[in-house]
Amino acid sequence: MEKLPKSGIIALIVIVLLLIGLFKSAVTIDSGHAGVVHETLGEGVDPDKEALGPGFHIIAPWNRVIDYETRQQEMPEKMSVLSSNGLDIKLDASVLYEPDAANLGKLHNQKGTEYKSRVLQPAIRSAARSVVGRYTPEQLYSSKRDAIQDEILEETKKIVEPQFIQINDILIRDVTLPSTIKEAIERKLKQEQESLEYEFRLVTAAKEAQKVIIEAEGKAESNRILSASLTDKILQDKGIDATMKLAESPNSKVIVIGSGDSGLPIILGNQ
Repeated sequence: MEKLPKSGIIALIVIVLLLIGLFKSAVTIDSGHAGVVHETLGEGVDPDKEALGPGFHIIAPWNRVIDYETRQQEMPEKMSVLSSNGLDIKLDASVLYEPDAANLGKLHNQKGTEYKSRVLQPAIRSAARSVVGRYTPEQLYSSKRDAIQDEILEETKKIVEPQFIQINDILIRDVTLPSTIKEAIERKLKQEQESLEYEFRLVTAAKEAQKVIIEAEGKAESNRILSASLTDKILQDKGIDATMKLAESPNSKVIVIGSGDSGLPIILGNQ
């Protein structure tokens, strides 16, 4: 077997090294991710340098890329906090967040890839303790939940946004109170509901009674006006009209004997 010349061996080694260097230099960033470049021969990550976006990139083979997901992510969090009267309240929440893509270099240098546990979790817990401590268990359980959720969001933003983390929303999925407190609140809410229903019935009944009174008063006034307008002459004319109609009926036999009051005939007998 013929040996390779020394120059050929050197060329082969150079080619292999170039291929290895090219392989280490080629970096692909996935969609929804970005990468910060750590310069091994320099000062690490340049905080002012723009991160690598999705796609194919070539870097120096002695450098490396630290990958960050830049899409919105969810962090479930279960917390135990105290209400304004010192009762233990358990919150089940979700935090929707993402790193500040424009400042990934600064985020990496200051907090690193573990920024979630170093910044986000302590911030949400601190904000929740601060906000929930202003409210009673009853407010947490019913009317104030949305307001509390918004306040926790704003408190968390104040802590994390200066540290290059973007908070999109905080969702409180469940509030767990001590069983005795929960039962007492539910009884009170039920009683309040029954009281409101009773008040509604009273108001409805009062309106119906007022309606009957108004109708009766209207009818009485109508009768008074009618009575005042009926003179003896009008009554006599109406009596004559009624007598004439009765006399014309084929089913009646009319006998007129003398006259009744007001000069009207007396009607006897019919079939």
